[in-house]
Amino acid sequence: MNVGFCLLTGHRVKLSGVRRIRITGEYIKLDALLKFASVAYTGGEAKMMIQNGDVYVGDERCTVRGRKIRPGEVVKCGSGRDAQWLVVARGEED
Repeated sequence: MNVGFCLLTGHRVKLSGVRRIRITGEYIKLDALLKFASVAYTGGEAKMMIQNGDVYVGDERCTVRGRKIRPGEVVKCGSGRDAQWLVVARGEED
């Protein structure tokens, strides 16, 4: 079981929706990451999620679609039990 800390409250939470997303470049733009990880099925859906404040990069709410996400960064989409956590990693690493 993956256990982590909620970035907003500091409480321990079960992280059942954690996925490692591997990228090959230096970065991936936030909206492209959401589509690549199948969190959003279209660019329009990704845009709405970001603009509605449903996406966090690290512990900050992010409303910038073109934000560059680099390996090592964590993106949280949604809230509560439906939250999905994306950990971005380099594609070459195992």
